[in-house]
Amino acid sequence: MQTFDLPRRLVAETLGTALLVATVVGSGIMAESLTRDVALALLGNTLPTGAILVVLIAIFGPISGAHFNPAVTLVFAIKRDLIPRDAFAYVAAQIAGGMLGTMTAHAMFALPLFEASLKVRAGGAQWLAEGVAAFGLIATILGGIRFERAAVPWLVGLYITAAYWFTSSTAFANPAVAIARSLTNTFAGIRPVDLPGFVIAELCGALAAMMLMSWLLRAQGEGAPMMKEAQL
Repeated sequence: MQTFDLPRRLVAETLGTALLVATVVGSGIMAESLTRDVALALLGNTLPTGAILVVLIAIFGPISGAHFNPAVTLVFAIKRDLIPRDAFAYVAAQIAGGMLGTMTAHAMFALPLFEASLKVRAGGAQWLAEGVAAFGLIATILGGIRFERAAVPWLVGLYITAAYWFTSSTAFANPAVAIARSLTNTFAGIRPVDLPGFVIAELCGALAAMMLMSWLLRAQGEGAPMMKEAQL
């Protein structure tokens, strides 16, 4: 298996997260400008997001693992697949990439580069939805790596496409994306004041999935898994 040095991995994480957020925000702006039907706009936001995840994980996975998500990085750091120094660098790259993605989407549609969102996303139901979304994402990744590694890009893209529609929060499932979406007052936005609840729920859901899947994926007679750095 090829290995890449930390600077290349960080560029992959930054660029991948930027392209992901640019797709989420940009497709939301486009959808909202083309239709007043909220359901149709959500569909127009969902399909590009799922599609870009397949592409980004396929091309950047061999370089950095294609985390693009602090919750994913946290899980792999706890599993000792990523050393703490690299994990912190990954998270910083993801947050920076997410902000760059929002700026890029805004620039393409001639909007202010940053604009605090006014879209309310709060309450227990939304937090539960985010916990469920993150739980399912981590379960999908860990199960995919265990049984169908080559299919992980498709598994993640399809999961997020589905989760947009079965969760009341539209499945952010990603603290870096949530931060980036707080900086856009468009279809995909979230008020900055609502961020803490989302981030906490996402991290809790991710940790719960890690604990369950670590047990569930251990076949009879296997000890605790000892893994090298995870590559999606």
